[in-house]
Amino acid sequence: MQISSRFTLSVHILLCIDLFSDTKKVTSDFLAGSTNINPVVVRRLLGELKAAGLVLIARGTGGATLAKSADEITLYDIYLASRCVGDDGLFHFHENPNKSCPVGRSIHSALGGELERIQRVMESELRAVTLEMIKNNIKI
Repeated sequence: MQISSRFTLSVHILLCIDLFSDTKKVTSDFLAGSTNINPVVVRRLLGELKAAGLVLIARGTGGATLAKSADEITLYDIYLASRCVGDDGLFHFHENPNKSCPVGRSIHSALGGELERIQRVMESELRAVTLEMIKNNIKI
């Protein structure tokens, strides 16, 4: 299973906003050109990032800017904003394991706690990485 590409697209969008907003209007069309996705999808992601308090969007063709500095935005913030994981968590169980099988009967209780712990560790790691740290890996 993978985390939705909405997460990496949101990181890409935020990096473009941070890197280019001082020199040009960062519009959904500009971002669509960089991400190579439809501007409608970009606008939807921008709306989610705005709702999460990560970007400011000027009406019309005013462009987007970061609402916080890149060193204040963590990958966890973006992960939450991009809603790339459902409410039931990162890992999903198959719905109807065979109850007459000892594994099927026990899989949810045997594995559930471990998967919750793994998700917490991953989210902790996401909290430790800022957009600024990722930006420092971009070669301009």
